Amino acid sequence: MKIPGFLLPAALLALGLAVAAPPPVQAGLPAIMDNQALPSLAPMLERVTPAVVNIATESRVSTRRNPLLEDPFFRRFFNIPDQPRERKAQSVGSGVVVDAKRGYVITNHHVVEGADTITVTLRDGRQLNAKVIGSDSQSDVAVIQIPSSNLTALQLADSDALRVGDFVVAIGNPFGLGQTVTSGIVSALGRAGLGIQGYEDFIQTDASINPGNSGGALVNLRGELVGVNTAIIAPSGGNVGIGFAIPANMVSRVMNQIVTHGTVRRGQLGISVQDLTPDLARAFNIPATQGAVIAQVSPRSAAARAGVKTGDVVLNINGKPVHDGNGLRNIIGLLEVGETVRLDLLRDGKPLTIEAKLGEYQPIKLEGATLHPQLAGVTFEDIGPNSPLAGEVQGVVAANVESGSPAARAGLHKSDVIIGVNRQRVGNTAELQQLAANGDSPLLLNLLRGRDELVLVLR
Repeated sequence: MKIPGFLLPAALLALGLAVAAPPPVQAGLPAIMDNQALPSLAPMLERVTPAVVNIATESRVSTRRNPLLEDPFFRRFFNIPDQPRERKAQSVGSGVVVDAKRGYVITNHHVVEGADTITVTLRDGRQLNAKVIGSDSQSDVAVIQIPSSNLTALQLADSDALRVGDFVVAIGNPFGLGQTVTSGIVSALGRAGLGIQGYEDFIQTDASINPGNSGGALVNLRGELVGVNTAIIAPSGGNVGIGFAIPANMVSRVMNQIVTHGTVRRGQLGISVQDLTPDLARAFNIPATQGAVIAQVSPRSAAARAGVKTGDVVLNINGKPVHDGNGLRNIIGLLEVGETVRLDLLRDGKPLTIEAKLGEYQPIKLEGATLHPQLAGVTFEDIGPNSPLAGEVQGVVAANVESGSPAARAGLHKSDVIIGVNRQRVGNTAELQQLAANGDSPLLLNLLRGRDELVLVLR
């Protein structure tokens, strides 16, 4: 059998002949096996998928233009028409209805950040406008609200009860295709130090998660929400079997604060910590093999008032084991201002229990316009105890950079860390003010942007 331009292989030809002859019996999987229905996730998913929604956002983004295009004479001379200063940006993600009566939907902060309009599409095809109740960039959790009519909500599970190897199902809107279901197992727990967000205690799963799944549900086989899908490691741009979800217990605590206060009011203990290494354990002559060492206690902080001292080793907080410095920071970061915590410590090798009432951190702010005309529009802050940079980097953070401001045009970005001024190290806003206010011109700034160290010259 030949087709012009093609030659069918013999095996494929034989298959074609076999199909041409009508088979006596149609082959296929039986509906039942040994009088038992085939195992299926369909019944659970039929109950769960109506609670998982697709989210589409639209925002306006300022466009960067060549400074020459700002000059009316230049545009008129070369007959260049006016260009729009803004463009529309659209993105897609997912969300989970967690309170049907009040219409609360959990999603990721990065899904709704900066959105002018948010459209939620339900499983039954309804499209609803949503408003943001509150959002927390440090945990990447946001709460939005839709009209509470005929909604289905998911029950949150105790994510602390998860074990590596538990079966899980991811539900979301990958690549904007529409609601999609994938399955896998819990690959690891307590993943941290990835630099994805401020507070990291991720569930790792091999259930396929792709762009657009952000904010979607990770459920157990009972259909309970165990996590909110938030990130992937994707060297090729798609799923490679390494996805991360925020645990339901973390989501619950953040959501409760957002619903109550409109924001997250994190309690502060006022300490800097580092991991308890075998070398430190030997140096302190203590038997502990895991914990967090108090490296510094801030004056007049909650820890100082409670009697915590440098060199103390924290083993437990409120009965929860502390494995390392990041674990301690995560536990404290989910507690609210005014809550009392019980710290189980080792001091000089002896056990000790201390209670402390958490305070509120008030960052010291410094407006860039007071330092240099080209820094107008940026607000500097000290690196706070909640920052993932705490204890890792000494410097001052550009907490906010106004779009189109002199600071933005000079090349400064939000989250840049100023580590030096005129070849002198900077550790806090007071030092930045002292060094940058000398009137020296040009002003030389050393800064960190992600993992890169850059130099910015202001004239």
